[in-house]
Amino acid sequence: MGIVFRPTAFARFSRNLAMTQPLAKRFPTPSIDSLPEDIRIRLNAVQEKSGFVPNVFLTLAYRPDEFRAFFAYHDALMDKDGGLSKAEREMIVVATSAANQCHYCVIAHGAILRIRAKNPQIADQIAVNYRKADITPRQRAMLDFAMKVSTEANRISEADFTEIAGHGFSDDDIWDIAAISAFFALSNRMANVTAMRPNDEFYLMGRLPK
Repeated sequence: MGIVFRPTAFARFSRNLAMTQPLAKRFPTPSIDSLPEDIRIRLNAVQEKSGFVPNVFLTLAYRPDEFRAFFAYHDALMDKDGGLSKAEREMIVVATSAANQCHYCVIAHGAILRIRAKNPQIADQIAVNYRKADITPRQRAMLDFAMKVSTEANRISEADFTEIAGHGFSDDDIWDIAAISAFFALSNRMANVTAMRPNDEFYLMGRLPK
């Protein structure tokens, strides 16, 4: 059953859009009313869950077909069960996004990492220097591999696979690490090209206990 769009919901939606400006600077943000219904449904669902709409949704809505493809792949990678916890998946995003100097992804996914790890320091540690962060040797090996995929994938060798497998990662886990790193390399670049800005709400999320 689809989400019903009531006037009050759209009023809250509009207020949140105003509160979380600025959006991306370089491409126009489409009006909500002009978007296809499935995208409006997703934006409304995110707003109802989070209390605001992350700017990545509004920026990528400029190209509806790519919006759908982007978030389908995002969800397949980030919301699945497997050998990597959801917090570890966010560690990969934060570490590689910092290497790619992506302001949006470091701030937004840093907030998600703090919440999923239940650790207010971990995102800042990983963004600055994951090798000195309070993480396990297994997680450090995971990030070493992810960083190599993100910044010098042409140099990935069998030795890298042997090293990471030695920390207990399965073939499916290694695929996930590589795919998350590669996917967010795309995301980082589009965020930088569009001059996407993090919503103000992200900066404080997960920093203080509720």
